[in-house]
Amino acid sequence: MYKVLLVDDERIILDGISSIVDWASAGTMLAGTARNGAEAFERIGELAPDIVITDVKMPVMDGLQLVEKASGIYPHIRFIVLSGFGEFEYASRAMQYGVKHYLLKPTNEHKIAGALAELIAELGQEERRETFLQQMKTEMDAVMPHVKEQFLKEFVTNKTFGIRDWERYRQLFKLDYDYRVRLILFQLQPPFEFEHLFAIRNIAGDVLAQPLLSTTIGDHVLLVIREEGQRDGEGVGEGEGLQHKLGRIRDIFQDYYKLKTTVALSEPDHITNARGLYRETLSCLNYGFYVEEGSLITRKDTLLPSRDDSFAFDEERLCMAVRSGHLEEAEAGLAEFIGGLKEAQLDIGVAKSYVLQQFVALIRLCEPGRMGDYYQRIPALVELTSLHAIQAFLEEAAKEIARWNYEQNVNKHSAIVRKVIAIVEEQLGNPELSLNWVAQEMLYMNADYLGKLFKKETGEKFSAFVTQSRIKQAMADIAAEPDVKIFELAERLGFGDNPQYFSQIFKKYAGCTPSEYIKSLG
Repeated sequence: MYKVLLVDDERIILDGISSIVDWASAGTMLAGTARNGAEAFERIGELAPDIVITDVKMPVMDGLQLVEKASGIYPHIRFIVLSGFGEFEYASRAMQYGVKHYLLKPTNEHKIAGALAELIAELGQEERRETFLQQMKTEMDAVMPHVKEQFLKEFVTNKTFGIRDWERYRQLFKLDYDYRVRLILFQLQPPFEFEHLFAIRNIAGDVLAQPLLSTTIGDHVLLVIREEGQRDGEGVGEGEGLQHKLGRIRDIFQDYYKLKTTVALSEPDHITNARGLYRETLSCLNYGFYVEEGSLITRKDTLLPSRDDSFAFDEERLCMAVRSGHLEEAEAGLAEFIGGLKEAQLDIGVAKSYVLQQFVALIRLCEPGRMGDYYQRIPALVELTSLHAIQAFLEEAAKEIARWNYEQNVNKHSAIVRKVIAIVEEQLGNPELSLNWVAQEMLYMNADYLGKLFKKETGEKFSAFVTQSRIKQAMADIAAEPDVKIFELAERLGFGDNPQYFSQIFKKYAGCTPSEYIKSLG
């Protein structure tokens, strides 16, 4: 069973969580508790827990300080961070130290058990992965490909490796000193398994007819190919030919494993400058944050003349559209936001801080009962590795919130318009009846806004609606009282002492004068 350490400065919370969680059913045991970060750090040394559940705000040493300090010494420990509702900014900081589980207070035993289950699954998977890696290392130590891998990894990352080391290994691997090469760096779309790195190497080896050297560095796959071409005379490094082959590698890998891979391709240079070419490909992958996953990136792609470290951030541009419920305007606002980030080419951490700020601004506009759900999405947002994925994430949230606001606005607007129509029906004989009068004297609203709202929902201007309503009522009155006088009708329906004007308006809408209409009924 995995050991858990529980940390909180509030005794009631400490005792409550200790008692309500069924630790054994979760595959764990509560090894101990602590009242602050400093005490917890000492207990970690004593108890060697696998999982630490900690509050954020505590005296002496807070939860994030504990995570930072403990992670550096005990990297195997997994953390669950508890925090109050208004402390969303801690989520981003916690993610920097590898924390994937961030629970908002007040929490319950089900949420804690769920987080424990996920961590235990991760720990079990990691143990299996470590076992697998150790077995692979033991087997590969005995073969030459592993030696090549290690050499390439050291040659591009270790500054102490120089020309003498290259000469020694060149003879060992039977490589031509005058090779001009390109470096290709593959980065897989997370989440992926270690076996996927070997898969992409194997696919690339087949498509490129076996590169000179290849290795895995962290979560990347690195290949070295000859710029001049293979023994069969095919130009591997020839512009479009190479890019076409890299496209095939990406397509084959995605078809089999349903994962995208971003590819960085260096400029050609002598193999002795492989370290510089490797830094070039890393720079390309860093730029990959601003393009869609699965792209091919070269140094030319990163040299954008419009690059600008300043970024004019206006969170209200998107929020106004979402607040009003206009989906098209919301999409346009989001596109402007993402486009601005892409053009500015900010440091990824800075760019993500703007993204978090915009997301939190959107959350404030959502249905009150769903605010907690949106806050719990923050860790997933922080982990996204491309601006394209972030745009899709924000677009989903923006559409959900905009639709809710639209429904609220429609209900509210419909009620207002119904009230306007009722006022018109009651005040047909009032010569003061006008949009300004209804807005200011009856509803206490902005007349311009009320007019636009009325036309949007009824399809008619307010003045035209009033006139039509009066003429319809005049026709009904004539039918009920065939001997009614024209001047009486005019006065009764708000035209005052101007029966001539009433007759003109009547003819315009009815196609005949009131007198003619009376005769037609006789």
